[in-house]
Amino acid sequence: DNGDTLSLGHDVNILALHTPCHTKGHISYYVTGKDGEYPAVFTGDTLFVAGCGKFFEGTAEQMHQSLCVTLASLPKPTQVYCGHEYTVKNFEFALTVEPNNEKIQQKLSWARQQRQANLPTIPSTLEEELETNPFMRVTNPEIQEKLGCKSPIDTLREIRNKKDQWRG
Repeated sequence: DNGDTLSLGHDVNILALHTPCHTKGHISYYVTGKDGEYPAVFTGDTLFVAGCGKFFEGTAEQMHQSLCVTLASLPKPTQVYCGHEYTVKNFEFALTVEPNNEKIQQKLSWARQQRQANLPTIPSTLEEELETNPFMRVTNPEIQEKLGCKSPIDTLREIRNKKDQWRG
């Protein structure tokens, strides 16, 4: 359940975070260790590198809460481990939302190199997601204006609709 904790040994602590939308009961796990070690969050199918899960059992309001409130409140150096390797396609789509975002362009180039070398693109960091993931950038007025939206939730819904129809 949300807020449940588990300790492994003396140094590892795990906090369950309810992050619904892809599924109603989806849980992400926030893991902390010794001082000086970067925390990690295991996001399953809620947050991907530069993307998010489809809204199978939830709403844009729930995904906004999960991404932009719950997960975005974690420390920026938090390493993000997601459930699938969709990074290249997600960055290609992200460029359709923000074609002039240099950080997206750089991360796409890097991700293509990683995959060409048969290397993973995971983990990301929360800071990188806040800079490059269109689903976490829905408060950006330029993105809202481009999509003709007036609120972060409407913007998130519109980006998800566009991603669902995108055939990149």
